[in-house]
Amino acid sequence: MKNVVITGADRNIGLELVKQFLQRGWQVFAGRYLMELPLLEELKQEYPDTLTLVPLDVSKAETVQAAADMVAGEVDHVDMLIHNAAGFGDHTGGERKAVDYSTFSTPYNINCLGAMRLVHSFLPLMQTGMKRLCFVSSEAGVVSVAHRTEVSSYCMSKTALNMALRLMFNQLQPMGYTFRLYHPGWVRSAKVTHAGEEAPSFEVNGELIGKFWPWETAASAAPQFIEDREWEDRLVLIDNEGAAWPF
Repeated sequence: MKNVVITGADRNIGLELVKQFLQRGWQVFAGRYLMELPLLEELKQEYPDTLTLVPLDVSKAETVQAAADMVAGEVDHVDMLIHNAAGFGDHTGGERKAVDYSTFSTPYNINCLGAMRLVHSFLPLMQTGMKRLCFVSSEAGVVSVAHRTEVSSYCMSKTALNMALRLMFNQLQPMGYTFRLYHPGWVRSAKVTHAGEEAPSFEVNGELIGKFWPWETAASAAPQFIEDREWEDRLVLIDNEGAAWPF
């Protein structure tokens, strides 16, 4: 049985990725951050032997290492690591608009540094097996085709993630590690209140927002993450429709 660790697994794409891998017979370690949400607990009842819930806040090095230690107590290796957790922060439409720049560090800490913490802590468990590192990025971080006009901490953090992965790829690919860089598309993501309750999702003012449902993009991501490629010596951002993007 193959083992996978998935961050940001409480809801949306992360939760649907957990389902995809469970349905394929994998042992799944689901990183749980929103403890109030019951969705993973409910899924655990359906897959009691192959789903393990792991407390995981990728913004804090000590909790990432604690998660790695917990997984190491259950299995002798991890085949695949999927960094899906994301933070969104703040943005401004112009230099004169008031913005709290202190919020800009949050998505960077989660989206970019979180990925680096994850690899650092789990790499000792990935010396054998598939040795596959997977990351959910976004076209929002692609510099060459940037079309937005607001200054977005989310976009900037994804650009930083893409560069971090390029450097990581340069170091680890010669050692047999393979990489997946994935753009999920514009996904209809459920909102969660500060109290942890799931709010009515996927719509604003009665209109659906986003092009893809979470299960659609997860169904596209899973085979991309699992299947081998003839060109493992290249790092390419692939979207959920199979198209390649510059990054």
